[in-house]
Amino acid sequence: MRTCCTHSSRPSPGPRYPPSPGTDTGHGRRTTRTIKVVDMPTWVDFTAATQVAQLRRTVTRKSKRPVEIVYLITSADARTAPPAVLTAWVQSHWQIENSLHRVRDVTFGEDRSQIGTGNAPRIMAALRNTVISLLRLAGHHNIAAALRHHARDTDRPINVLLTA
Repeated sequence: MRTCCTHSSRPSPGPRYPPSPGTDTGHGRRTTRTIKVVDMPTWVDFTAATQVAQLRRTVTRKSKRPVEIVYLITSADARTAPPAVLTAWVQSHWQIENSLHRVRDVTFGEDRSQIGTGNAPRIMAALRNTVISLLRLAGHHNIAAALRHHARDTDRPINVLLTA
């Protein structure tokens, strides 16, 4: 299979749309996003893909301005996924990453888990997801604080299970 990287000598098809800028502020930082979208070049052997995009994020916090560049490949056509929609998809992906996977990694130490054979990793992931969902349904936003709160009294976790 060939990839874009092996054909760097070929001319770039150029952006189909002009760069789509967007800026938002929050949490003491300003984020500027620019996306460039092109149709998938025909010489790339990736038949399911129809668009390629480059998303450039500049996060300004105090005097620092790191730039992050992300490349996207999608099978969605230009009508279904114009640049603004692609940008929204990436942002919603990061919301999921921050609200679930980061909690599993940081709060539950999933990356350090020694459970690694058979169905056990999937079962433990399902249990962690269930705990996170139950705590969020109970109104908790900080899962680590909620775990500490419920660990202090054995009746609290049972009440969460029974009222969910």
